[in-house]
Order: sequence, then structure tokens, then C-alpha cells
Amino acid sequence: MKHVKEKIRRRVRRKIGIRKKIKGTEQCPRLSIYKSNKNVYLQVIDDIAGNTLVSASTLEKDLRKIKTTVKEAGKLGEVIGQRMKDKKISRIVFDRNGYKYHGVVKAIADAARKTGIQF
Repeated sequence: MKHVKEKIRRRVRRKIGIRKKIKGTEQCPRLSIYKSNKNVYLQVIDDIAGNTLVSASTLEKDLRKIKTTVKEAGKLGEVIGQRMKDKKISRIVFDRNGYKYHGVVKAIADAARKTGIQF
């Protein structure tokens, strides 16, 4: 149990360091990822206004079939990329939320890039 608490503490510390450096604006919002063991949540946030512009998660009715594996996470990245294009958002700042840039996080980022979103 102590190991789990330490792992969470390290992730939160990384998260704070990342959040100090990046801010989302209306022209270049922040794409934030949160992942649990069962679900993945994505939000495109304008930090200045405090608004969520676009969101997607595996809890949505259409996306419930997507699992939290590397192969399936790319589908979620494509969905968020398409929703950003519909809202005419072409450039974002990527907030990995303290997670290491590999696995599911990398798959989502790569899939969003394939839709034409610039990081």
C-alpha cells in the first residue's frame, strides 16, 4: 500500500511541475488527459476563461466499447481530434497530467496528430 501512495505522490508532483509551465489560451487550448484503470477522460481547456471547449471519454455511450489499452486508445485520440476540428481548433498544448509519455498517453497524442492537430 505504501508503494501505491508513493507512486501517486510522484505523479502529482510531476503534474504540478508541468502545470506551472503550460497554460491553455483560446487560440491554443490545453489538452488534458486523465486515465484510470477502467476509463480515459480527455478535455480541451481554455485556462484563461476557465472553460472546457471539447471533451471525450470512454464513459460516453458511443465510446463505451473502447478499452484502456494502447491499441484502443488511438480511437479515442481520433475522436477528440475530430471534435477539435469541428470546433475549429487546430493547435493545442499537450498536458499529460503527470503520466509518463508512453503507452496510452502516447497513443492518444499520436492519433490526435494524425487528424491534423498541432502540438
